[in-house]
Amino acid sequence: MKKLGSIFLVILLSMTVVLSACGDDGDNTASDGSGDDSKGEVKLAMVNWAEGVAMTNLAEAILEEKMGYDVESTTAEPGLIYTSLAEGDYDAFLDGWLPLTHGDFMDQFGDDVADLGPNYENAKIGLVVPSYVDVDSIEELNENKDLFEGQIVGIDSGAGIMKASGEAIEEYDLDFELLESSGPVMTTELSSAIKDEKPIIVTGWTPHWKFSRYDLKFLEDPKKVYGESETIHTIARKNIKEDMPEVATFLENFKMNDDQLGGLMGEISDSDKEPLEVAKEWMNENEELVNGWIPEEK
Repeated sequence: MKKLGSIFLVILLSMTVVLSACGDDGDNTASDGSGDDSKGEVKLAMVNWAEGVAMTNLAEAILEEKMGYDVESTTAEPGLIYTSLAEGDYDAFLDGWLPLTHGDFMDQFGDDVADLGPNYENAKIGLVVPSYVDVDSIEELNENKDLFEGQIVGIDSGAGIMKASGEAIEEYDLDFELLESSGPVMTTELSSAIKDEKPIIVTGWTPHWKFSRYDLKFLEDPKKVYGESETIHTIARKNIKEDMPEVATFLENFKMNDDQLGGLMGEISDSDKEPLEVAKEWMNENEELVNGWIPEEK
């Protein structure tokens, strides 16, 4: 009997340890799979454009380091991003160009997303050349076709600036080919041409670090195909204010000017570190500005 009692006691103690372990596991894991110190996960979307990379990584750094969220940032094409925001697969996108560049997307998905307002004003798109190029207007391009080998270096095929550039080719009856590439490829081609002082035309926009690094100019657009100055907005899924009020308020408060965004973009471009690490350093160097974006806890 003594032996049976000892065996029973060992089994009972083992069951207690197992049940305790199961209980601890449940207590330490959030329902969304995040650790118990996290307020939850925020899913950000971005296009691989300089300003979007800078702002998205800065937002990620603040949400994680100062606000206690887990953040997943995903790079995709604009069309997919707007579709996914409308379907609730992403929480926010900090690079919505309005009213022209992403106007078609907002016409299509505007009722199913939330516009949290502007985060950068006086943005601009158009055709850009180095200032040493003796051409000032889109209307002068055909007579200088050979100078540029009949090519305009573009970016991603789904970008609004590519659609506008296609329209510019039609409106101005340009005998030019619009080359598809990406933001990084475009800046590499531009840098290479400037190094050799060769003429080049690229699809360009501000804010972008290339304007602080190189002496560039927008070609005049008398027909206003590229529109006037634009505003970059933060676009979010429709119910973010109800589901994530603190995150939504932070994103509404998040605004940068030329010096702030230009400085961050330049630091990311010049650094060998990952953009998120550079963004964290910039965040720590600009605490007063950053803390002003974070809503006070109630």
